[in-house]
Formats: sequence, structure tokens, C-alpha cells
Amino acid sequence: MKKYISIIFVFGFLMIFQNCSSQTQPDAKSVETLINSDDFSFRAERATPTNYDVINVMNSLPNTTSTRILDLSGGNYSIDLRKDKLDVTLPYFGRVFNPSYGNSNQNSYRFTSKDFVVTKSQGRKGKSIVKIKVKDQSTVDEITIEIFKNGKAFTSIRSNDRQPISYDGYITKNEEQKEKP
Repeated sequence: MKKYISIIFVFGFLMIFQNCSSQTQPDAKSVETLINSDDFSFRAERATPTNYDVINVMNSLPNTTSTRILDLSGGNYSIDLRKDKLDVTLPYFGRVFNPSYGNSNQNSYRFTSKDFVVTKSQGRKGKSIVKIKVKDQSTVDEITIEIFKNGKAFTSIRSNDRQPISYDGYITKNEEQKEKP
């Protein structure tokens, strides 16, 4: 009986390691190809607000942990960069200096831009930095995406009317858009 238990234990242990190794990350070459194509999506997994008033309010809620990082894995929050269009759908947690009452879409980052400039540069340790200067939105000044070799990314948004916020996530290839009839 002890022999069977030890065999089952070893088999279970090997299955756990197999599942851990099956989580693949893109290689550096495919990440570089995505960046150079100007056709990729940033998928946000976590948000980090900089306003401590928001963090203190969140920490005072019952049954919450004391953290300043918000998990966004349940939503479809992203920045979709294409050659001719920029779609941004990201939540905002922080202080807005000029709020728009009655229109909740303007209280987060939800917009489509066709007038923007993309500049790319190389950072330290192989990191790529993509800066997007949005010209046709009055609230967003600049979006900075720092992309690491393994596909993970750090995004910060600088606005004219609100405090800065940053997001952690990863980049992927854009999905093909289907034409609506």
C-alpha cells in the first residue's frame, strides 16, 4: 500500500511540473516582430493608481486586502494599436480634475483615435519603449508602453485632467476584425 501511495505521489508531482512547463511565453524574436509591425494589443492584467486617497478608500472597504495593485483579469481591458487606428479601453482609478457628469464613458479611458504619432526606442536590457502621442483626444497626452523581451509590458498614461496611472500586462497579436453587416 505504501508503494502505491508513493507512486501516485510521484505521478502527481510530475503532472504539476508538466503543467507549469506548458505555460509558454513568446520568444524575443516574435515580440520584436510585433513591435516593429505597429499592429499589436496590450492586455492589462493589473492597475496601479498613484493617488493614495483612492488606495486608502479601497483599503477601508470590508473584506479587502491592503494593496495598491488592482486585479483586472476579469475584464477585457486593452490598448489595440493598428497602423491607422488606436482603440483604448482601460479603467481609471484616481482623481479626475475635470469630471464629466452624466457621461460615464469619459470617466475611464475609452476612446478611438485616428490621429496619433508612434515613436519607438530601445531601453536598457533589451527593453523596447513605444510612446504614443494622441492628438485628437483632449484628455490623454501620452501613452508609454515599455515592452520586455518575454512579452510582458508596463503601460503608463499621462493625462491633462487626471492623475497618472500605470498598468501591467502583456502584448499579443491583434485579432482580425470581422465586418459588421
